[in-house]
Formats: sequence, C-alpha cells, structure tokens
Amino acid sequence: MFMTNQVIPAIWWGLKRRCSHCGDGDLFVRWITLHARCLYCGLEYLRNQGEAWPFFFVMDRIPIAAGITAIFFGFRISHWIEGVAFFCAIAVPIVVTMPQRQGLAISLNYLSRVYFCDPSDLLP
Repeated sequence: MFMTNQVIPAIWWGLKRRCSHCGDGDLFVRWITLHARCLYCGLEYLRNQGEAWPFFFVMDRIPIAAGITAIFFGFRISHWIEGVAFFCAIAVPIVVTMPQRQGLAISLNYLSRVYFCDPSDLLP
C-alpha cells in the first residue's frame, strides 16, 4: 500500500541523486549516466526503457519556463550583452541542475510505480 510518508523522502533522495527506495545507493555512475539498479536494495531504476520520459520531459522544461515567464512579464533585450546574459541565465541552470532534475524524475517515476502497483513489477 502506498504511504504518504514515502513521498517526501523519495523526492529528497532523488534530489540528492540517491536511490528512491532506500536512500543509500547512488543513482548515477558519473554525472548523468544512470546505474541499472541500486547496489544496496536492488531496485531497478528504469524497469522499461522510456517509462520515465514524461517525468524527464517536465523536469527539463522547468528552467526554460523561468525564461518564458521573464519575457511574458516584460523583459526585453535591447543590447547584445543583455542577450548573452539572458542566455547564460537560462543555460547555466539547465546544465548545472541536470543531475538533480534527473534524480527527481527517477524518484517521481519510482513513486508512480509504487502508487500504481503493477503486479509484474518486482519492487524491493
């Protein structure tokens, strides 16, 4: 049964790039190369290739939404230096926060697997 007290730790562990189930295993081998499973509890991070794409899609669009919001509320580029600064203000967070956003997407995928309980999914 899905417990609401699993949500906060799973999200926190995802942001810290740790296993969403136990919080001990690393999610990534390197910067964004995902382990197949947790070395401690055996959780398979992506059971089927591509099952977490909706979560990756949403997490990748959050930094871009900040730039769209700034333009919507009246930010205008009047000089090329402002254009470069605006590009850097959008691009740098996209690159720097990529592992955390991917970890969050993996943990949201894990929570959906726990909540929607597929009998063929062998969760630890």
